[in-house]
Amino acid sequence: MSTQKGNPRIGKWQPAPPEHIRLFGEMLQALPLIRKRQMFGYPCAFFQGQMFAGLFQDSFVLRLSAEDRAQFLQLDGTLPFEPMPGRPMKEYVVLPERLLTQEESLHCWLEKAFAYAGSLPAKEPKRKGIQKK
Repeated sequence: MSTQKGNPRIGKWQPAPPEHIRLFGEMLQALPLIRKRQMFGYPCAFFQGQMFAGLFQDSFVLRLSAEDRAQFLQLDGTLPFEPMPGRPMKEYVVLPERLLTQEESLHCWLEKAFAYAGSLPAKEPKRKGIQKK
């Protein structure tokens, strides 16, 4: 059972399936210098402070460049990522379930997401306890 309250319009968020968590961890092992952390209770991957991949409920999510995203969204079963209905996250897409079993394609798209994160300006880690004025 999820401990998160979720949004009343969409109900409680469901935990990511164990097989997605396992696959996510395995896929990240091939990428250097990444940082793994939880966001909203789901595993996510960051490079230079930029998120490039993560899980959300039963979705495997990637952040892609505009060019790669346009190419990706031409594939059958692909969707932009909407954590709440009608609220898409601009650069993020959801991998179709069938792609999770195609290791070569999955690695290719994950590496594109990693490369895109590397092309963005690095983000400094937020320091706890310090408030912006």
